[in-house]
Amino acid sequence: MQRLSSKTMSVKESVLRPLSSSTQVATGHLRQLGLLASFFASTCMRLVTPRWHIRNTIEQIEFIGCRSLSVIAVAGMFVGMVVALQFHATLVRFGSVSLMGSAVGMSLVRELGPILTALILIGRAGSAVCAEIAIMRNDNQIDALESMAIDPYRYLMAPRLLAFAISGPLLTAIFISIGIFGGWLISVAVFDLNPGAYFHSMANAVTVGDLFMGLIKSIVFSLIIVWLCSAIAFLMHEREKPLFGAAGVSSATTSAVVMSSIVVLFADYIISALLI
Repeated sequence: MQRLSSKTMSVKESVLRPLSSSTQVATGHLRQLGLLASFFASTCMRLVTPRWHIRNTIEQIEFIGCRSLSVIAVAGMFVGMVVALQFHATLVRFGSVSLMGSAVGMSLVRELGPILTALILIGRAGSAVCAEIAIMRNDNQIDALESMAIDPYRYLMAPRLLAFAISGPLLTAIFISIGIFGGWLISVAVFDLNPGAYFHSMANAVTVGDLFMGLIKSIVFSLIIVWLCSAIAFLMHEREKPLFGAAGVSSATTSAVVMSSIVVLFADYIISALLI
């Protein structure tokens, strides 16, 4: 009887162990999701209540926006040129080369401009913000702020959130403008397209709804980037298996870049499906 009961217990344990492990994993993910939501809500609350740190916000706009201009400009120029090359190869088959301007404009305004600007911001500014906050958490600087009665959400997170919300749409607009110029350059200089026909077809095709979609995407993407890149670093000590030191900073930065990119692409699909 004892052998039978022990066998029965072992069978039950073997059956219930995977279920228990799956439950723990699901619970851990729900806890992390709750922490991320609470972090975002706390940061937004600091934006609508005084006291605001204007100087910190201006410094973050300079770091996130101004220092990203060169990368955005170069990327926008080459993307516009490549888009014009690709569309020309397709439009020639159908005898619709005159629609080059509308094709380049709509693709940049609705899709390529917001998504590529967001991915560039993740690599250039989001990773830097995440690493900076992770180092501050690792060196107990955030705990030191709290011990001096300085709210880290108001002092650190709110200025970065506002800076991304301002810089993201502006950088997207610059990316689109330079991309359109790059497409025009290739169309006119390489394919001998009439300059007036390029902009005329674009003006007829690109509507206010397209501009609105690009604006909404740029704002949403910017908020996603600053939310995840800041939260993952700020909450690195709340992980189930927290890492500290150089390994912790590296792990937090890698997780932030990967998760931000995936969530931005997912949000791009959702917004496109709702506003198409």
